Amino acid sequence: MQNNIQVMANRQLIKDGPLPHKSQDAKKRDHSKEQASWWRVMCLTGVDYFSTLGYQPGIAFLAASILSPLATLIVVLLTLFGALPVYWVVARESPHGQGSIAMLEKLFPGWIGKTVVLVLLGFAATDFVITITLSAADATAHILENPFVQNLSFIPHNPIYCTSLLLLLLAGVFLMGFREAIGISTVLVIAYIGLNVYILAVGGEKIFAQPELIKQWHLQLDAKYINPLTMIAAAALVFPKLALGLSGFETGVSVMPLVKGKANDDSLHPKGRIANTRKLLVSAALIMSVMLIASSLVTTLLIPAEEFATGGEANGRAISYLAHLYMGPTFGTIYDVVTIAILWFAGASALAGLLTLVPRYLPRYGMAPEWTAATRPLVMFFAAVTIGVTIIFKANVDAQAAAYATGVLVLMTSAATAVTVSMWHRASILRYGFMTITAILLYTTGANMVERPDGIQIAGFFILTILLISLFSRVARSLELRINKVSFDTTALSFINDSADKGPLRIIAHRPGGAAYPVKMEELRETHGLKMSSENVIFLEVTALDPSEFEDEVLDVSGFTNGAYKIMRCQSPAVPNAIAALLLSIRDSSGVNPHVYFGWTEGSPAMYAFKYIFFGEGETAPLTREILRSIEKNVKKRPVVHVG
Repeated sequence: MQNNIQVMANRQLIKDGPLPHKSQDAKKRDHSKEQASWWRVMCLTGVDYFSTLGYQPGIAFLAASILSPLATLIVVLLTLFGALPVYWVVARESPHGQGSIAMLEKLFPGWIGKTVVLVLLGFAATDFVITITLSAADATAHILENPFVQNLSFIPHNPIYCTSLLLLLLAGVFLMGFREAIGISTVLVIAYIGLNVYILAVGGEKIFAQPELIKQWHLQLDAKYINPLTMIAAAALVFPKLALGLSGFETGVSVMPLVKGKANDDSLHPKGRIANTRKLLVSAALIMSVMLIASSLVTTLLIPAEEFATGGEANGRAISYLAHLYMGPTFGTIYDVVTIAILWFAGASALAGLLTLVPRYLPRYGMAPEWTAATRPLVMFFAAVTIGVTIIFKANVDAQAAAYATGVLVLMTSAATAVTVSMWHRASILRYGFMTITAILLYTTGANMVERPDGIQIAGFFILTILLISLFSRVARSLELRINKVSFDTTALSFINDSADKGPLRIIAHRPGGAAYPVKMEELRETHGLKMSSENVIFLEVTALDPSEFEDEVLDVSGFTNGAYKIMRCQSPAVPNAIAALLLSIRDSSGVNPHVYFGWTEGSPAMYAFKYIFFGEGETAPLTREILRSIEKNVKKRPVVHVG
C-alpha cells in the first residue's frame, strides 16, 4: 500500500479520465512555433499603428488648421516621452502578453481586482474590436469610392456586405495561423512605409523648391496668433482630437508571446523577449514620429485648406492626394491599393491582441467557456462579433471613431496609472514624471469623453456584455473540478497510508476554527452510528483563499497532529472543489475509495449558493457530491459522501 499511495504526490489529475477541466492547456500554450523576429512582429502591430498615416494628417489639419504641425509635434512628444516610457516598463512587468491590465490586477486583489480587469477588458475589447471594424470599413470606403470600381456593375456597392467580406478574409488568415498573419503584415508594412517615404520626400523637394510656401505659412501664423505661447496653448487644446496617433502600444505588449527571445530565456522572466519587445516599441515609435511630423508639414504646406474639408479631394486621404497630384494616376492608384490593403489588415494587430489577451484572463477566472482557450474557435467568435458590430454601425467610419479613441486612451491611462503606482512603491524619482504623464492622459481621456460621449456609451455596452457573460460563465462552470494537481507532504501521506491499512479510509470535513475535534467526532458518531476512533479517521480542513480565483494550479496538502487527531490542511479558491479533487486523487492513486463525512448545514439554499459562487464555500456536502457525480458517472467508483 505504501508504494501505491506515494505515487499520488504531484500526480497530474487531468489525464484520460472524464474530467472536464482543460484550461491548463491554455496556460501552457506553446508560442515557440509562432514566434518571429521582433521587427516582423512590429509589422504585425504596425499595420494598425502605421496605417493611421492614411487619415491622421487630414484629422490634424481639420482640428488645428495651420497649427497642424505643432499639434502633431505634441502628439509625437507624448509618444516618445509619455507612451514609450510607460510601455517600456509594462513590457518588463508583463512579458507574457497580459499587458498593463496584469499590473493593475496585482494592485487590486480579490473581486475588486477581477472587476477592474473585466472593466479594462471591456475597454480593450472596444479598442481592438472597433479597430478591426473601423479599419475594414475605411478600406471599404476607399474601395467603393474608387472611380474604376464604381464602373464595375458586378461588384455589390453595399458597404456592410463589402466590410463583412473583408472581415471574413481577415479571420481566414488567422485560421491558417499567426505566422501567415506576420508574413502578410511584413510585406504590407514595408510596401506602405516605402511608398509614404517616397511621396513625402517628393513633397519635401517641392517645398524646398518653393521657399515662399514656408514664408506664407509663417505669415499666416503671425497674423492669427500673438506669440508662440498662444500657438502652443491652441495646439494643446486640440490634442485630444489627435489621440488616434497614439494607438498601437497596447497591442505591442499584448503580442509579446510572439516575439522571439533568446534560447536561454527564463520562462518566468524572459529577458531576451523583453529586450526585443522594447526594440519593437522604440522602432515603431521613432518611425511613426518621423512620418507624422513629415506628413503634417508636407500636407499643410502643399494642400489647399478647402481640400481637407468634407467633400474635398484630400479629405481622409491627404497623402494619397499628393501621390495623384505629383506622381500621376498610375502611381496614385498603386498607393491606393496598398493603402486599402493595409487598412484591411490593420485589424490584424487588434485580432492578434485579442487572441493573446482573452485566454490570459477569462478562462482563468472561470468567466469564459473552455473553448476560448483555443485559437481557431476564438477567431470564429470574434469574426461573428465584428460582423455584428459592422451591421449595427452600418459600416460607418465616423460612427465608430469615438469608441476607438476612447478605448485607446483608457488603456493608455490605465497603463500609465499602473506604472506610476509601481514606481511610487520603489520610491524612484521617475515616479513624478510618470505621474505627470498620467495626469496628461487623464485630461486627454476626460476631454475626449466629454466631447464625444458616444465613445463611452459604446465602451459601456462592451463592458456590460463582458460582465454579464462572465457572471453566467462563472456560474455555469462552478462545478468543474478546478484543480490541476494534488500534492501531499510526507505527513499527510503517512496519515493516508495508516488509515487505509486499518480499513475504510474515512475523512471528516471540518471547518477551520470550528468545533473541537473530540466534539466533532462525537457528533458524527451519533449521526452516522459508526464506531470511529482517532486512529482510523483523518480531519480535513480547507480554507477558502481568494475565492475570486477560479482555478488552483496545485492543491498542496499538509499533515498535522493535534494530540491523538490527524489533520490534513490545504487552501483553495473553492472548498467543495478542493475536497472532490483530493478524494479523486486518493482513489485513483491508491485504489481505495475514500469516505468523507460532513455535518448538516442549516440555512437558506439561495444564500449558500451565493456564498459558493463569490466566497468559495457554502453548502459544501451536496456541492462536493455534485462535483464528484459530474466527474465520475460510475457510482461504485465514486468516493462516498456522508451527510448527517
